Amino acid sequence: MKKIIYILVIFISSLSCESKKEKKVIIKPADISKVQTETVEGDFAGGTLLRIDDFPSNYIPPRKVDIWLPEGYSNSKKYAVLYMHDGQMLFDSTITWNNQEWKVDEISNKLMKDSITRDFIVVAPFNINDLRHSEYFPQKPFESLSESVRDSLFEQAKLNNFKFDTVTSDNYLSFIVKELKPYVDTNYSVLTDRENTFVAGSSMGGLISMYAICEYPEVFGGAACLSTHWPGTNPNDGELLADTFFEYMKTHVPSPKTHRFYFDYGTETLDKFYPKYAKTVNIIFKDKGYDHSNFRNLKFEGAEHTEVSWQKRLDIPLTFLLRRTE
Repeated sequence: MKKIIYILVIFISSLSCESKKEKKVIIKPADISKVQTETVEGDFAGGTLLRIDDFPSNYIPPRKVDIWLPEGYSNSKKYAVLYMHDGQMLFDSTITWNNQEWKVDEISNKLMKDSITRDFIVVAPFNINDLRHSEYFPQKPFESLSESVRDSLFEQAKLNNFKFDTVTSDNYLSFIVKELKPYVDTNYSVLTDRENTFVAGSSMGGLISMYAICEYPEVFGGAACLSTHWPGTNPNDGELLADTFFEYMKTHVPSPKTHRFYFDYGTETLDKFYPKYAKTVNIIFKDKGYDHSNFRNLKFEGAEHTEVSWQKRLDIPLTFLLRRTE
């Protein structure tokens, strides 16, 4: 009798565990066949800035997407593609919250004109401010944390009037890879292979760029991660999140034979918290077989955590990733 009861308890427990498992929801990409673009008026370094007001998505809320085409863009040639996060901060300081911009158009156009880089276009989804942290926070490292730690992060954010109550970066990357990239590949004269597809961003945008190439190594051949926000949230909250990112990277950084990584950091304002992580990052990539030809982690003394700072050194990661080899 006791044996029967024991078996029943085990059986009921297994049913309970099964019921608690979340069923994987398969999301079908949105219909992108009717996406419309408008030309943004202004002097964009001789190139053309196109804007999609509400790019449809079944993964994340629709948003603006900018597509910058360099001077002389022609359907008779093929271009590499650079995907950049925080699209509203890249080209036009008149629409940014701090009146700063990266000057991506000026810097990119000059690099191409001087034959330093191969020809490329820039595709830049805007962030939605209240969702930015949730969409840019690497999801698998987050889910490796205990439930109590995750809940405490959300609670701390709430106490600080900071919007962070879920993590949706896997869906954000699905939007880029399964909806935005197919649209770009179909509608523009671009090279669609990994060797000509790159991703870049700063701060949390640096984290999601690292995560993008690790999650989709068959899609992205290189990532530029400027002022990467290794602390994940408040830099004074300890090293738990940074260590979680590093553990993830140890098992997910793709092959050095086919990929390039660029990291950097300043020493002032928020960037002053980043230099202490440099050694760990260097060790991870060295252990993975990376060297100076496919990995950089550069320090910029006196550089701040601002668009102006990233603007001043943007030519370095662009050259590293997109250098003309012919």
